[in-house]
Amino acid sequence: MNKFFKILILIIFNSLLFCQFCFAFEEKIKIGLLIPLTGENKDIGKQIIKSTRIALKDINSNKIEIFPRDTRSDPNKTIKSAMELKEMGVKIVIGPVFHKSLNYLGEIDDIIFVSLTNKTLDLPYNTISGGVNATSQLDAIKKFIEFNKLKKTVFLTPKLDYEREIKKAIKQSKIKIYKHYIYDTEPTKLTAQIEKITNYKKRKQNLLDEIKRVENSELPDKEGQLEKLKKRYTIGKVNFDSIIISDFEESLKSVITSLLYTDVSPKEKFTITFNQWFDESLLDERTIQPIYYPSINRKNLKDFEEKFHKEFNQKPNYLSLLSYDLVGLIYYLSLNTEMEDLNKLFRKKNSFKGKIGIFDIENNKINHRLNLYEIKDGVIKEIF
Repeated sequence: MNKFFKILILIIFNSLLFCQFCFAFEEKIKIGLLIPLTGENKDIGKQIIKSTRIALKDINSNKIEIFPRDTRSDPNKTIKSAMELKEMGVKIVIGPVFHKSLNYLGEIDDIIFVSLTNKTLDLPYNTISGGVNATSQLDAIKKFIEFNKLKKTVFLTPKLDYEREIKKAIKQSKIKIYKHYIYDTEPTKLTAQIEKITNYKKRKQNLLDEIKRVENSELPDKEGQLEKLKKRYTIGKVNFDSIIISDFEESLKSVITSLLYTDVSPKEKFTITFNQWFDESLLDERTIQPIYYPSINRKNLKDFEEKFHKEFNQKPNYLSLLSYDLVGLIYYLSLNTEMEDLNKLFRKKNSFKGKIGIFDIENNKINHRLNLYEIKDGVIKEIF
């Protein structure tokens, strides 16, 4: 009789183990989405949801479940929604979108937040920046500078809230900078600062002095020389061969226009900027070309835009593409790591090829291997 009970207990015990194994094998990958579904940024959130639907369709696995929750772009609403996700057993979350929404997320244990922000400073311990950060951009710019054997690069950064971020990226990328200037975006102050950086007044005075010298001379080709001089704006070289401007849109155009005013042309000095997301308005600005900048893979972006438009009859924003890739990235990492051990997911050295390009993951950091593009004569060209 005892032997019978021992066999029965053994069968029951093995059955329980088998059931636990089956349950673990069938366990879903629960991915939370912390995005604005109400408020002024709700359209961003809705597009992100659509992009995750496309990602799920392309992955074609029934192991993934997505749970969207509203942040309203507000830190207080974000923490409440994050707590809901925790109670549901979610271990990894894509979002929030904005850096300010991260404020209280450090209070939540056992969840990793892969935020869509490109800022890497002042992040909670459990948050990873998934956006195209400044270090990724400077890594690509550094490669471009070395390829062109540029020796004296000046760096211009606007006096805005990402000044510290830029300084950190310069240090991490180990890019060689000749001088780093912080400028005021107010137009009159900007012009005065650019004049100082380019030594404009001295170079202008050199021209006036040379015109006066020729006028007072008895040179046989005096009139011809004077005609050539009066077509010029300055005489003398600036003390750099390239310039990096970490600015965007109209503010970027203002900086390059100020450089043109001080007789520093992109045709003579390499003008490099940060990721412009293929801003088409730059194509029409022929006087400020050529311009060089790092960005995600343009062909992949076009392919995704076509897919998104076909599915939803809309053009996606860039955060949609990023969130699409992050769903694929989390799925890829989960294939080799238990979701319970989240720290290992982003600690191990891994690379992942997505639509944006290649992600490099290590020590809870995500960097992007970016392409570099040139805008010249109204055309965008891939350099590498």
